[in-house]
Amino acid sequence: MADDKDVLRDVWFGRIPTCFTLNQDEVTEREAEPYYLLLPRVSYLTLVTDKVKKHFLKVMKADDVEEMWFEYEGTPLKWHYPIGVLFDFHASNTVLPWSITVHFKNFPDRDLLHCPSSSVVEAHFMSCIKRQMP
Repeated sequence: MADDKDVLRDVWFGRIPTCFTLNQDEVTEREAEPYYLLLPRVSYLTLVTDKVKKHFLKVMKADDVEEMWFEYEGTPLKWHYPIGVLFDFHASNTVLPWSITVHFKNFPDRDLLHCPSSSVVEAHFMSCIKRQMP
């Protein structure tokens, strides 16, 4: 039984060291420094979007900012999957920190759902929970 509790604790409190870097094709006023965060495995990328956006907007021109999205090694990261699932699926065999590229242009409509606000994240999460209930 103690082993189960240890595993549950590690999953629930687990964090992934992550380095966010701005895509090199983005137009900036000066060089953008990477942004480092410890991401909770049981959270969603959209819940850290504001922090990441605030960091990179310091070097961006307002006219060059559209909807922000993330990718890992050329693959857009789906915001509606938990961070731990995204990491395990795409990057579990990589050296940490996990390197995620930030984009403000060319949103991949065919690959990602738009996420205009945190209320969309909450509504999607609640919908998923309701589908799981008998």
